[in-house]
Amino acid sequence: MKSVLYLIIILKSFVSFAQENYSISSQKDRLRQYSGQWVSAINSLADSVAKLPEIKMSSINNFNNHSLTVEVLQKDSTNQYNPILHEIIGYDRVTDTVFAAGHNGEGVFFIGKGKFSSENNWTMQDKDLNGNKTMKVNFSFNNYTDVTLEGLDNNEKRLWKTRYIKNNPKDKNIGIQLVSVHDEMLKKPEQTLIQLGRMGYSYVETFVYKEGGFYGQSPEQFKVMVEKTGMKFLGSMTFFDPEDKNDDAAINTWWNKTIQDHKKAGVEYLSTSNSKLKGIKTIKELREYSNYYNKVGKLCKENGLKFVYHNHADEFLKVEGVAIYDYFLQNTNPEYVYFQSDLYWMQVGGVNPVHYFKTYPKRFISWHVKDYKELGESGKIDFKDIFNYKEISGVQYILSEVEDYSFPPLFSVGLAWEYIYYEL
Repeated sequence: MKSVLYLIIILKSFVSFAQENYSISSQKDRLRQYSGQWVSAINSLADSVAKLPEIKMSSINNFNNHSLTVEVLQKDSTNQYNPILHEIIGYDRVTDTVFAAGHNGEGVFFIGKGKFSSENNWTMQDKDLNGNKTMKVNFSFNNYTDVTLEGLDNNEKRLWKTRYIKNNPKDKNIGIQLVSVHDEMLKKPEQTLIQLGRMGYSYVETFVYKEGGFYGQSPEQFKVMVEKTGMKFLGSMTFFDPEDKNDDAAINTWWNKTIQDHKKAGVEYLSTSNSKLKGIKTIKELREYSNYYNKVGKLCKENGLKFVYHNHADEFLKVEGVAIYDYFLQNTNPEYVYFQSDLYWMQVGGVNPVHYFKTYPKRFISWHVKDYKELGESGKIDFKDIFNYKEISGVQYILSEVEDYSFPPLFSVGLAWEYIYYEL
C-alpha cells in the first residue's frame, strides 16, 4: 500500500504541471511551426511518404527565431534533387506580419506578406517586384509535423496543392522522456509517438511502467508501436521502494516481474528516483538504500539490462555532513548502478554537473536536458559548457525533457529537439 501511495505522489508531482491549456499566440512563435526538414507526402490527402519523395524542403531558424531560411528541392528523372525555390521568411515586429522574399530556379524574384489568422492557419500574398499579385498561398497545419499548402491564382482558383511531413534527421541520437507529453501519451499514444519520431527523436524513455505495461499497451505492443515510428524504446522509469530494504523475497518478486516485462519491450535500462530523501537523517538509512540499489542493479545485469538512478534536487542535501548524491555514487557498485543526470534539478539543487562529471568520471550513462521553461530560454543553465564534458561523464544517451511550458507540450518538445540539435 505504501508503495502504491509513493507512486501516486510521484505521478502527481510529474504531471500536475501538464494540466493547463497552452496556446501559440504570437505571429513570431506561430511561424516557428514551419521550421525543420520536410518532405512531400504521396499526395495532399495522405500523410504517408514515398521512399524517394518528390520534394524536400529545409526551413532553418535564424536571428533569434525572427526568420527562416527556406530551400526547396525537387526530384528529377534521375532521382537527383535540384533547387527550385530559395527564400527567407520572417516576422516583422513593426507591422506584426510575416514577410517573405525569394526567387525560383529561373531567377524570378518575389515578395510576400501575410499573417496567421489562427494558430494553425496562415496565408501569404505573393507579388512580383513590379507590385503585381502573382499567387496566394494558404498554409494549414494539421499538427506540428504535418502541413498542407495550397497555391491560388488571383481568381482564387487552385494552382497546386501539396502536403509536407516533417522529417528531421536522427544522426545526433536525441531522445525524449515521455513525461514531457504525458497527457498526450495517455490520450493518443500512437499519434503522439508518430509526431515525436518526425520531429527527429531517436528513442523514448517512458513514464511510467504500470500494471505490467505502458500507456495501456502490453510490453510487446508498445515496442511495436514505438518502432513503427522509427524510434527505439530505450528506457523506463520505474518505482518500487519497499519499507524493508532487506526483504529479498518482496524485492525479487517485484523486480523480476518488472525485468521480464521490460525485456519483452526491448529496453536497455530501467531507471528509478527517490522522493523520500528529505526524511533521511542517518548514514545508516543511506547505506540501506545503496545496498538496495546494488541488489536491483545486480538483478538487472544478470538479465541483460542496466539499472539507472535519476536525481532530483534533494540528492544534494547533506546527511551527517555528507551529500546524499556523493554517498550514492561512492557506495553503489559501478558494475550494477549507473546514474542519470537531470541537469535542471542539479541546478535547482545548487550544484554544477561538471563538478560531478570530473569527480566521478564515466558514471553518468544518460542526461535529462531540461530548463525552467522551454529548453535554452531561461539563461540560467550553461548547457553549452556542460556539453563540453560529455566524454568524461560517460554519457551515452541525451534526453530532452520539458518541466514547464509556455506553449502546447508537443510544440515545446519540438523546440527542445531543435535547441539540442542546432545549439549544443
